[in-house]
Amino acid sequence: MSTQQQQPVLSLRNLTRVHGSGATEVHALRGIDLDVHPGELVAVMGPSGSGKSTLLTIAGGLDNPTSGQVFVEGTDITALGIKGLAALRRRSIGYVFQDYNLIPALTAAENVALPRELDGISARKARAEALAALAEMDLGQLADRFPDEMSGGQQQRVAIARALVGDRRLVLADEPTGALDSETGESVLALLRSRCDAGAAGVMVTHEPRFAAWADRVVFLRDGAVVDQTIRSDADSLLAGRAAQL
Repeated sequence: MSTQQQQPVLSLRNLTRVHGSGATEVHALRGIDLDVHPGELVAVMGPSGSGKSTLLTIAGGLDNPTSGQVFVEGTDITALGIKGLAALRRRSIGYVFQDYNLIPALTAAENVALPRELDGISARKARAEALAALAEMDLGQLADRFPDEMSGGQQQRVAIARALVGDRRLVLADEPTGALDSETGESVLALLRSRCDAGAAGVMVTHEPRFAAWADRVVFLRDGAVVDQTIRSDADSLLAGRAAQL
């Protein structure tokens, strides 16, 4: 069965987000429709202020739309209460924040294991899963270090390990390679790609065409609206042209 015949893991329907009112009103998103299927990695590109990060935070249940709906595996997360939304995020959504968002008082392994423990997994199993996720990021030796004992790039990889630990069906990443050198960035994209190839759905905000090239589809935003999108087979030429405009 092709990915397009399966139920989307993520479905955005007529999504709008308005900040402020009156003279200060800003339309961050304008009627966005987007489906992301199992096995699919979608890159979102666009100039600063185009709505990329807003789209990601709403898709992850970290912000509410002004109107429209967000479905994760068929569940309308805009209709969930606080507890239901928190449980769904822990179980189904991995989120890589642009500023890492690690807890300073916890070690790398404890940061990665935390969402699993909050979801009722035993501390022993959660730590084992965390160590495996850190090893995937080549960070096994840093498991017991605190965030302030690590470089920015290492903290970013810990944040990515936290997003990938467990059986997350949806992975959302906001500039996941921003603090990484090119070689490490490519290895991180390879891990995101492999997670999607194993059946997850991924959405990645990036401004780098070489990283967007890992995606199955590239969606371009401008002024809060989708202005173009392309699939991998014809992405190279369009990416080059769009990159020149960003």
